[in-house]
Formats: sequence, C-alpha cells, structure tokens
Amino acid sequence: MKKATFFLLLLAFAVSGTCQSRRSNPTYNLDFEQVVAGSPIGWVGNGNKDYRRSLDSVVTKSGNYSAVLEFIGEQPTFDTWTFVLPENYPGKKITLSGYIKTENVEGYAGLWMRIDPQIAFNNMQQEQISGTTDWKRYEFTLDMAPERTERIVLGALLTGKGKLWVDGLAVTIDGKDIATVAPLEKAAAKRDTAFDTGSTINLPDLSGKQAQDLKALGLIWGFVKYYHPTVGSGAVNWDYELFRILPTVLAAQNNTERDDALVEWIQKLGPVEKGGDEPAVTAKLQPDLDWITTSGFSNALTALLTDIRQAKRTGSHYYVGMMPNVGNPDFKNETAYERMVPADDGMRLLALYRYWNMIQYFFPYKNLIEEDWKDVLGEFVPKFATAGDMEGYVLTLLELIGRVHDTHASIRNHPVLNRFFGERHAPVDVHFVEEQAVVTGYRHDEWGKATGLEVGDVITAVNGKRVADRTEELLKYVPASNYARKLSDIGPMLLRSNDSTIRIDVTRDGRRFSKVLKTYAPGELKFNNLFYVEDMDFKVMGDDVAYINNGSFNAKDLPLYWNRLKDKKGLIIDARNYPRHFIIHQLSAYLMPHPIPFVAISRGSVQQPGLFVIDPPMSVGAVNGKRYDGKVVILVNEMSLSSAEYHAMAYRVHPNAIVMGSATAGADGNISPIVLPGGIRTVISGIGIYYPDGGETQRFGIVPDIEVKPTIQGIKEGRDEVLERAIALIKAE
Repeated sequence: MKKATFFLLLLAFAVSGTCQSRRSNPTYNLDFEQVVAGSPIGWVGNGNKDYRRSLDSVVTKSGNYSAVLEFIGEQPTFDTWTFVLPENYPGKKITLSGYIKTENVEGYAGLWMRIDPQIAFNNMQQEQISGTTDWKRYEFTLDMAPERTERIVLGALLTGKGKLWVDGLAVTIDGKDIATVAPLEKAAAKRDTAFDTGSTINLPDLSGKQAQDLKALGLIWGFVKYYHPTVGSGAVNWDYELFRILPTVLAAQNNTERDDALVEWIQKLGPVEKGGDEPAVTAKLQPDLDWITTSGFSNALTALLTDIRQAKRTGSHYYVGMMPNVGNPDFKNETAYERMVPADDGMRLLALYRYWNMIQYFFPYKNLIEEDWKDVLGEFVPKFATAGDMEGYVLTLLELIGRVHDTHASIRNHPVLNRFFGERHAPVDVHFVEEQAVVTGYRHDEWGKATGLEVGDVITAVNGKRVADRTEELLKYVPASNYARKLSDIGPMLLRSNDSTIRIDVTRDGRRFSKVLKTYAPGELKFNNLFYVEDMDFKVMGDDVAYINNGSFNAKDLPLYWNRLKDKKGLIIDARNYPRHFIIHQLSAYLMPHPIPFVAISRGSVQQPGLFVIDPPMSVGAVNGKRYDGKVVILVNEMSLSSAEYHAMAYRVHPNAIVMGSATAGADGNISPIVLPGGIRTVISGIGIYYPDGGETQRFGIVPDIEVKPTIQGIKEGRDEVLERAIALIKAE
C-alpha cells in the first residue's frame, strides 16, 4: 500500500460518497445533538473493527452528547468520526474548532479537515495530542478554493490506542458561522428531490422475465451512469432516474416494449459527441462491454449504447474520481439514504445496482472473481427483491460483497450483523490451527481461566453444531480473499452468542468433554492477535540475529539501531501484523545496495471505466553507501494484510531475502470506500498490486519461500514456531 500521505488517503475511508440529501436549509450536526438510533445524524466512521464509535451522555463539554472514539481491538491503526459538509461555499478561509478530551492515547488524537480534490488538509498530527488530557479547545484554518472544490469533509481522529472524546465543533468561513453563509448553487442532480422520502417502488413477485429485465436494467443503468457525459456532469440524479424507469420496465410485456422504453429514457439525456474510443494501450483489464451486442437488445438500443460507449468523456465525473497521487477510485456524491426503510424495494435494488457497477467498472481484480460477474447480478436480483427486512437486506449485501473475494471488503460493526452473529463473546481467543478451532489465549485473564479451558484445547462443536458445519455456514458472510484468511476471521466468531452462556464440546489430549461458558459484552474483553507484538520495535537475539517488528518500528529510529544490526548474520522482519508507520523506503535504503524493482500498480480510468493499465514498476533501495549483506527473513501469515503485504514485497527483493510462514491475506492496494442505501459502508481494494513481472498478489497473497505454520503442540507450549525456524535458518548459514 503506497503511502502518499497516510491520512490524506485513508481518511477518505468514511467520506467517499456520503453526501446528504438536498435540503433547502443545510443542517449541521456539529455538536452531535441530533441523534437517531444511537448515532449522530450525518456522522460516519471508517468501519475499523478495532475501534468503537459511540456517544457519551455523561462525559460532555456541552449539551447532551459528546462523540467517542476508542481502541478496543487487536491492531492499533486509526479511526475517525467524519462529517461531509452538505454544500460548497464561497470564501477564502475556513476554520474548524472544537473541544477534545483524551485518555491513555498512544499515538495522537486531533481534529481533521480536508478540501477535495487535494486543495487543503490538516489532521493536527503536528500537535501530537496524546496521553490523558482534559477538555481543551483546538482550531486550525485552511485556505479555500470554491471554484475547484468538490467537497469539504471534517471530523475527529484517533491513531493508535486510547480513547478520545470530541464535542462542540464549529466551522466558520471568513469569520462567519457556516450556518449563516449562503452556499453556492448545487449541481442539478442535488436539486432533484422527487424521491427524498423513498423510491415509491413496490416490486411484484418477479416472473422469470421480470428478473431478466431487471438484470438488463442493472447493466444498462450502471453503464450509462459511468459512460454518458450528461450523467457524468451531474446534470441528473441517476438514482432517481432509476426509480422513474423501473415501473415501465416492470410493466413491459415483451423485450420490444422494454427496449423501446429504455431508448426513450436514455435519449432524454441528449446526444453524445463521438471521440471516446478505447485508447491504444496494453491493458491489464479491458472494459467488459461485449454484453451490449450479445444480449439480444433491439437494434435501436444496441446502437444507442454503442454511441455512448464511443462518446467523448473528460477526466471529471460527478459520481467518481481518482484519488490524487494514487489513482484508486473516489466514489462521490453517492447518497447514503440513512433513513431508508428496508421494505423500500427500489432502494434495495439501487443498492445492488450501485455496488455491482462499482465492481464492474472500478475493481482492479475483477478478473479474479472466478465467475462471470454478470451472472452474479442476475442471481442477486431476486435475492434483493425479497430481502424485505433489515436483517435480510444487510445479510444479502454481505453475501454479495463476499463474492468479490477481497479481504478489505466487509461491513464492519453493523448492529444488525452484531445481533446476527452474536453480541456477546466467550472470554477465550479461538484461532484455526492445523484447520481446527483451537483455544489460543484468554480475552480476560480471570474469566478465561475460570472457564477451565486451556491453551491448545480443540473446540469441536458449539451449541450442538459441529465446528465444521458452523464454519461452512459462515463462509459466505466472510468476504476474505482466500480460505486461510476466511478461517482467521471465522475463528473469533465461533464463540459469539446473544445468550448469557454458550455450550461447547472440547478435546484435550484425546479426551472429550463439554463446557458451558459465560459470555460477556465486547467492551469487557480484550481481543488478541496471537502473533501481534506490541511492546517491542527492535531487539538483538544472541550474537547472530537482529529482529524488527514491522508493526511498530519507526523509521526515525533506524540511525539508532543500524550499528547494532548491520553486522549480524541475519535480520528478521516480522510482518505478521499491520504497520503503524510506512517505513518501506527508509528501511530499504539501508538494506538494498541500489534501487530494485519490487511492485507494479494498475489504476482505473474515469474516461474509460473498466480499463486498468499497469504503470512501470516501482523500486526500493538506494545508492547511499549503506547495505545489509546478511540474510533477511520476512515473517508473514494470514494476518499480514494490505500495507503489511506491500512491505513484505519490498523487503523480499533484498538479494539474500527469504519469506517464511504462510500465505498472506491477499488484499493489497489503497482502499476505496463505498456507501450504500441504509448508510451501509464497505470498501474495496482500489488499485491493483502486482509483482514487477505482472504476477498476481490479490487472493494468492505473498506466498512464502519456506512454509512454516503453527502447530497445536506449539501453541500449547507457548512457542512461536515460525520465529524459531527463522532463527535456526540464520544460525545455520
């Protein structure tokens, strides 16, 4: 994962496409006082499962609520509260202020604001607000550029561990409260308010023909959305145009009526200027548009769609852009419809069409889905049509997301999913070892030991259901890139329940027995990653070996440690974690004697949606008089995800490098957030990450040169068998 200003990229997680419905008077819930279902209206987060976002009615600076960010998980990275200002504004200076309180912050806390695209940004990193602090007011100011601004996003953030409270935010423009500043005129798409209160669509029990017609509509709606210049200009609200054409398509008695209606509908957008033929480039992926001529559409509809395919398009689009410096898609102006009623058939169908077409045109790994993505659209039309309650709707979305096979993609911390999988947890850690569900530790020392379970115990059944059967049930709801990562995600899910107890069957040293375990709220427990090292950045192991924890090592410490490691026989870089710092280039400059290519990146296109072109390979290393001549052993496993995989790829090009462990999570590339009706948020890997020769990393992961996996016996003995094997390899040199 390329750095390109960590927070500039990753703070986009929760904000791409969260524009709110148009109102005559914009509403600013900057004090968190407007609340629906326990959440402040208009505020979102980035879905990081290791952090909890909540409201606090006790610890406040003013009013009834403050907003809280708290680290509760395994891997400290960051999370945000995020608000998208609903308008664009005239002015020269915009100021964000507010109150922050912290508790035991390791990393930093702050306010943040960004003006897109790449106009101005501040996240208060320079303030280094950490530790435990009482309420204090902070503010900063950014320069505005209204003529170039697409949106303004702001909020609060917490990096690393700890807890943050934020309250009493305020925004001023040139010294005036933003509520008093008249916004600039909205795009025409935002002025369409016809379906602000719902789609008004009621689907019948679909006939086979109607289901096929809705599949065709999904194909055409998404194609026109991303290919027609009029839609790309923001001149129409394309969500609402779907609701306008749906009744006609459903009522069509035959294909001729359907196609005639679609031609009339599309022609209202106006004629297109030719000039958008596919560029003469060698592409990793070409747009999948053969269906235009192979679907049996009428001659008129086929000709119209072909003209749109060949239309002249600019690099600017109302619904999608490319993130500066990186090139992952930035899905924007996508209304969240947070108050969506699950029974709204049109909104559910919109969710399917929106997500499916984002994958169709902007997912760099669509070729690895392993089935025709168009068939998936047809399969899910009746599923979304009948998912009439919130649980059914969210689970159907999660199942659809799972078909993409991207570990980045999921729906995090949704209350419906928490209830479905279980809101309470047993106080023991469970991971799959040797493909068995094994107790690997305690989430609460006292309560865990009180269960009578021991590290190394194998759980064979939960509430009377075999673990193998429960695993099979859960697989479709775990959108991971490969089977090993799926098991890694399923392990902690096995002992979830909505009941106060859970019954399990266990084997220990060949003896079988049962246990009834108490369950607890997640806030009462600590969730552990077996191999996530937190309290050590660097150490020397005997006379021969140096060790770097890639999860916490900071490049600023390299000069301090270099003299201690440069003459060692071997260097172990432990990447079985997620790096807090982006140290690829700094560390590689000490390791490699000269630049060495390590990665090639593919990026999508706004002008030719569905086209992905691979850039020339990028290199790490430098000619600076420094080089490491010893053995470099990089440790990886299924917990090595995204940036960790990117780091491992870089270290692997060292002339004496060996990768050891097991295949990684298989999901690399900067993430692109997606918002779906109902305020449901997910992400995709937004750029393609390949070896310099074009070899795949997605789904396959970083495959080790020497495979070493933990064993149940090793878990019982508290050993790190992968690390032991790495040390032995170096000493045997």
